Amino acid sequence: MSNHIGAPGRGISRREFLAATGGAGVLSLAGCSAPTNNALGGVRPQVESGDLPTTSPPEVVNVDEQGGSVTMSTVTSRHQVHPLDSMGGPIELPRVWAFQADDGEPSVPGPILRTTEGNDMEVTLDNTDASHPHTLHFHGVRKTWENDGVPTTTGIQVDPGEQHTYTIPANVPGTHLYHCHYQTQRHIDMGMYGILRVDPKGYEPADKEYFLTLKDWDSRLSKMMDGQSVDYSPRDRTPDVFTMNGKSLPRTIHPEEGSPIIVDSGDTVRLHLANSGYMAHPMHLHNHRYRLIAKDGGQIPEAAQFEQDITNVPPAGRHTIEFEADADPGIYLMHCHKVNHAMNGTFYPGGMVNAIVYRDAMDTDVFAQLMEYAGYEG
Repeated sequence: MSNHIGAPGRGISRREFLAATGGAGVLSLAGCSAPTNNALGGVRPQVESGDLPTTSPPEVVNVDEQGGSVTMSTVTSRHQVHPLDSMGGPIELPRVWAFQADDGEPSVPGPILRTTEGNDMEVTLDNTDASHPHTLHFHGVRKTWENDGVPTTTGIQVDPGEQHTYTIPANVPGTHLYHCHYQTQRHIDMGMYGILRVDPKGYEPADKEYFLTLKDWDSRLSKMMDGQSVDYSPRDRTPDVFTMNGKSLPRTIHPEEGSPIIVDSGDTVRLHLANSGYMAHPMHLHNHRYRLIAKDGGQIPEAAQFEQDITNVPPAGRHTIEFEADADPGIYLMHCHKVNHAMNGTFYPGGMVNAIVYRDAMDTDVFAQLMEYAGYEG
């Protein structure tokens, strides 16, 4: 059983979560069931993907604690965006190319690589078991030509069966991205992306600090790469799946498989938002005002910060927002305000929707019902 509770970052422990929900009581509502697709005229069939491993949620890898080195393996996997028949599901990407850090689990997004300003990282791309060439390209930090990760301009690609080590200096503090830069128009859409976080020297974390990656998908690509009879072209890309940390509502609020933003009253909360999709996503937060404190790896001076409740994150953009958990303790949505991105197919709500969950609201019937929708069994 995973100890991962909430979005990756600095949150609460599983023990604290169980105490807040009253132990095993999160599914104690009698006669309460999640809305199904039957009312919409049919259930979307689950796509079979053979014996591929299933992705796990992204984990934070503290590269400093590993002596400055990490191995990133490429693992062909299946990715369950929302595996149940509630709220427009099931939704699955039957074949993705996931990153796996060291002896961890493959994940989409890939692991969050965290280091400190002034350090160098040795990142080995292990493509031993892959069927396609790949590379690693890191945004934000400044590096030598040969470490840029673009095969067209460096002459370096990592073919199937090969390994290659990149030297990545942590010389630009902030929240950055990484992704495969081989046939980028397809490989990012196959799941090959993640966050690089470079903490500035003397960094002071907030009370709660979480990482959230936004992504829009055209599921036809995954199905085509799985051998299904599907026509797809990146020139005719039509996104139909919208995720935060690889999941859509209600799976986004699953305490272990999803990324709920769990807070206590009075917390200072810092969210690092990264957009690895191809569309802009205006992210709105209910009942809280926040400040945009960093953007694309650059700190915003305090004199230029102001309170707001929506920030438009462009493709490859990174916005760090900070707010006080000072609302009436409850459950409040955070979602893309292109409202068709907040859907699972024709079902609303779904898609790129998450929730701020106050610990004091975890022992309520409303939270128990949401956990049932998300498939959490305690």
